[in-house]
Amino acid sequence: MGIISMEKVDHLYWLGRYTERVYTTLRVFFHIYDKMIEQPEGIYAKYCERLNIPNIYTSNRQFVMSYLFNEDNPDSLRSNMERAYDNAVVLRDELSTTVLSYVHLAVGAFEGCRKTTAPLLELQQVIDDLLAFWGGADDYVEQENCRNILKCGKYVERLDLCMRLDYHTENLEKEYRKLCNRLGKTNLVYHEESLNRLEEIILREEHPEQYYREALGCLGALLS
Repeated sequence: MGIISMEKVDHLYWLGRYTERVYTTLRVFFHIYDKMIEQPEGIYAKYCERLNIPNIYTSNRQFVMSYLFNEDNPDSLRSNMERAYDNAVVLRDELSTTVLSYVHLAVGAFEGCRKTTAPLLELQQVIDDLLAFWGGADDYVEQENCRNILKCGKYVERLDLCMRLDYHTENLEKEYRKLCNRLGKTNLVYHEESLNRLEEIILREEHPEQYYREALGCLGALLS
């Protein structure tokens, strides 16, 4: 399985989470971008509440530009992409230069997006770079344990965002099973009660959406 230091385990897990956060949230923005600009002012407040981030914005348009591109906004996707890169740099030996380069390209793509009048077209490049990152991880990350920890972070974040944003909730069971599969292949110590309750909510509750707040708490406690 390969011995990985606890520090690098943490970097792998959060690299998986940050890259997935940017990827999934951008996919959501492709669906709501035009509506967000055209809706009554303040429509973003509900979005901030769902993501549990501070509402520091002054208009719909300012929210979109700041949340997507402002590196001084700690909740922006640009900032999350920078955090992904910071984690990836520490893992250069585990990831390979090829895989690291895709994270670097995604960071650079955000800078180009901010300067264009058609950001959605440019943001597709970020999505393409992240897809290349995950494909490269499968091909170039030699240690299976590294790949599995990385994907544990990915699926924790995907489940979290799908519940918060009502995005592809029909796939929750599939994503939950992917997470369990990866967890079982690692030596990570996780909170079994949280995982079991998460299973009950996603697989057995008749109306799982009524329990999403509890499920998010289970996800947060899973590897803490």
